[in-house]
Amino acid sequence: MRLRLPHAPYVANKIAIDLLNSNMVTFTQGVEPVVRAAQEVLEQELKKEAALDERVKEIMEENEDEIEFNMADSKQLFWLIKKKLAPEYGVILNYEEKYNDIAHKIFKKLYDEDLINYTVADNRIKNIIYDAIEKYIKSYDEVEDIVLEKISHYKKKLIPGTEEFELVYTRMFEDELKKRGMLL
Repeated sequence: MRLRLPHAPYVANKIAIDLLNSNMVTFTQGVEPVVRAAQEVLEQELKKEAALDERVKEIMEENEDEIEFNMADSKQLFWLIKKKLAPEYGVILNYEEKYNDIAHKIFKKLYDEDLINYTVADNRIKNIIYDAIEKYIKSYDEVEDIVLEKISHYKKKLIPGTEEFELVYTRMFEDELKKRGMLL
């Protein structure tokens, strides 16, 4: 699963919860500033990748006739263009490296803004942040499956994409995250 912008608040909450529960970190200004700082970094990084994806789509649309003429594989071509432009946009494509970089940036922001105190090695704190991101990603599909299953048994049939579906989905998704201790 790939992180997207709507996931940022949930991942930020997971990071704050895991830092708080680690017994290695104390928050100097409470939980909310930590969540907000983590969310800002996540959103900034995810927006960079979204901008890159948009640029790749533009390039492919500009060359649509040539792509069709050469019968090129669109998915493979998208990936090749993205790989070529990634450094220009400051985007890391390898997920492990990307999440490690994001964890480092979140840690740096929390430290620079004096939002946390700790007495262990910096790397241990960064690893807690990285692990929180990984745990969210690993549990996302399972949580989504549970929510969609519940919605399928909902008394009123909800149509995906409608506002009502999105509201119910979001509420149930957040409830499931709370049950798992991943949301405040």
